Amino acid sequence: MVLRFFGYLFGIAAVFFLVLAAGISWYISGLTGGLPDYEVLAKYEPPVMTRIHAADGQLVAEFARERRLYLPIQAIPDRVKAAFISAEDKNFYSHSGLDYYGLARASLQNVQALLEGGRMIGASTITQQVAKNFLLTNERTIDRKIKEAILSLRIEQAYSKDKILELYLNEIFLGLGAYGVAAASLTYFDKSVHELTLQEAAYLAALPKGPNNYNPFRYPDRAIERRNWVIDRMVENGFATPDEGAAAKASPLGVKLRSTTPRLFAADYYVEEVRRQLLAMYGEEKLYDGGLSVRTSLDPAYQVMARQALMNGLVAFDQERGWRGPVTKVETGDDWGPALAKVSALSDVLEWRLAVVTGKTEDGLQIGLQPSRDGSGAVAADRETGIIPYGEMKWAAKKGKDAGLNVGDVVYVEAADGKPGAWRLRQVPDIEGALVAMDPHTGRVLALVGGFSFSESQFNRATQAMRQPGSSFKPFVYAAALDNGYTPSSVVMDAPFEYDPGFGQPIWRPENYSQKFYGPSTLRTGIELSRNVMTVRLAQDMGMPLVAEYARRFGIYDNLGPYLPNALGAQETTVLRLVSAYSVFANEGRQVRPTLIDRIQDRFGKTIFKHEERICEACNADRWENQDEPEIADHREQVLDPMTAYQITSMLEGVVQRGTGTAVKAVGKPIAGKTGTSNDEKDAWFVGYSPDLVVGVFIGYDQPKPMGRGMTGGEVSAPIFTEFMKMALSDKPPVEFRVPPGIQLIPIDRRTGLRAEAGKDGVILEAFKPGTGPPDSYSIIGYTDQNGQPLTVSPEADRAVMSGTGGLY
Repeated sequence: MVLRFFGYLFGIAAVFFLVLAAGISWYISGLTGGLPDYEVLAKYEPPVMTRIHAADGQLVAEFARERRLYLPIQAIPDRVKAAFISAEDKNFYSHSGLDYYGLARASLQNVQALLEGGRMIGASTITQQVAKNFLLTNERTIDRKIKEAILSLRIEQAYSKDKILELYLNEIFLGLGAYGVAAASLTYFDKSVHELTLQEAAYLAALPKGPNNYNPFRYPDRAIERRNWVIDRMVENGFATPDEGAAAKASPLGVKLRSTTPRLFAADYYVEEVRRQLLAMYGEEKLYDGGLSVRTSLDPAYQVMARQALMNGLVAFDQERGWRGPVTKVETGDDWGPALAKVSALSDVLEWRLAVVTGKTEDGLQIGLQPSRDGSGAVAADRETGIIPYGEMKWAAKKGKDAGLNVGDVVYVEAADGKPGAWRLRQVPDIEGALVAMDPHTGRVLALVGGFSFSESQFNRATQAMRQPGSSFKPFVYAAALDNGYTPSSVVMDAPFEYDPGFGQPIWRPENYSQKFYGPSTLRTGIELSRNVMTVRLAQDMGMPLVAEYARRFGIYDNLGPYLPNALGAQETTVLRLVSAYSVFANEGRQVRPTLIDRIQDRFGKTIFKHEERICEACNADRWENQDEPEIADHREQVLDPMTAYQITSMLEGVVQRGTGTAVKAVGKPIAGKTGTSNDEKDAWFVGYSPDLVVGVFIGYDQPKPMGRGMTGGEVSAPIFTEFMKMALSDKPPVEFRVPPGIQLIPIDRRTGLRAEAGKDGVILEAFKPGTGPPDSYSIIGYTDQNGQPLTVSPEADRAVMSGTGGLY
């Protein structure tokens, strides 16, 4: 009976066990049927940040949604691996995906915590975390935990331990937008993982449990406690000696946050233009997740020079127009620091600081300087004070020697040279501008500044602002003329001109800037002194369709309207397009396409874009065997006759030596260039070049309005160009412009264009193409007889032609 009873119980238990096993099997099979394919881990390409580098390799900026740098396991230091293994899974290299001992221990502790109201703990291995992070969700359910366990066992069978650890260390989120140990090392300590100390590696390993809970600024005590716990585990597991552990625990956190803004000073506008171009080329996903490595043409030294020159010019222009008042006003009270700290400052104008007026003395205004903030955003306790001597605010003295400032007024200040504690009064300019520097032979943009402050306005005046180039467009009208039968000594009538545009439009009567007319003048004189009426007559004589075609070839406009006012630069273009067009003159007439990007590599190092299209078949020789230097095949379009390009260059040198751009002579080296000013002085330009560097400067208000009589390109923009070129060429010897073979240099009278004896006053060497030369007689374009035929007169006829108020009517 007893045996039969126990046999009966055993049978029931067996049936129950089989039913339970079948149920569990059915339940697990249901879960496994929808499990994701763990084999995708072999092809996993995590989102990786795109990095922008300058031409010399310096890191300029990074773009990412998840800030991650993917490192193979071989590139991750053993100390960093040890820290994470000690903190997260000390048995990682010995278990099969699940740590059964750890599970049992965690279960007992969780039962105790449940009874005592304590905190529950987890027992996930690194493999389980990989399964969850890569293949599952973060939902806290039994189903998810079982799926995680099954996937962990399968992952362990399919991949090596090193591969699993590599995936984990590159994927894990570690706070402050950093994913993976490489990005976290840069973010928290501004250093490579190979430079991390024991305590720094331990702190990073403390973060996976809850990055926000161990924020080094909000919860420094928690962060140090958790870091020290990791250090103890490393010592316990034999990854560090007790002495090393003790020294590491005694060290401060030492967090040094790395800026996520452009890391190269003054490069904000350049970086943003590169970002826009990458977005247009590859799309948002590739830009922010694709791990592109972008080598730009940016020259860091030139960029700083360009920003300094433009900033100085804008500030000088603005200060001449007087003081407009403080930035804002705050309550000072017993402590002015918190109130001043709330005022937003220009983050990219590092020379300036915000300050609040705290009092007045006989010597000047007492000020308190805006305090800094720590990583958590808290205002620093230190207070820095200074003084603005009255002598450092003379430019604003129309409102009194103290510029009308009172206690509580917030202003910008800049340290006064050689005067400790003394500051200069500053204000953000209303006027804006742009500067572009380019290599004329390759089109590589070496420097680009799109405004006074990117922090204030992200609108890029170098690439986005459409402005009237004014007379800086004239060289292209003259280039068309020289390419089509004219010479630099051709004479054009500078006299009143009328044009009927038709359709009921008023008669157009162009004028020179001086509002005078000067009679017959050579093409050289016309461009040197920027004669408007001569340019219009020349354009009419050639026909505007020809001028429009040349403007298209040079890349200034896609479609220039064939209207005579456009010969004077009435149609709008950008600084970058105009600078690239001038580069054609310096590049012997060959096409120049501007580029900010030299090369782009994908995440695997494969080059997917390069700007250089010239071919050099002999450049990859295995060794030198006395062969000649390789020649680079240049298949770029010949936009302009090389001789015409030199003739224009020679004439533009005259603009600097004798014309509207004489301020540029201060550079002290061969420079060619042209001023440009639109109607009512709304736009001021200077675009010029040395044999190997082209620079364009634009100045104007964002909402176009007159800058004031006399505020021309020669007065406003040329000094900025000059300051930049002085710095850029300071360490370079003078280089003359290259004369193409076949050009003849013949002495002529600069006023009449006729052949003259070298060495006499007013005689210059003029460049002529083969088969051309100075005219034998004085013929004036635009001066005709009754039948419309050009009249040939003597040079003395100038006096007859010039009559009355200055011109032939």
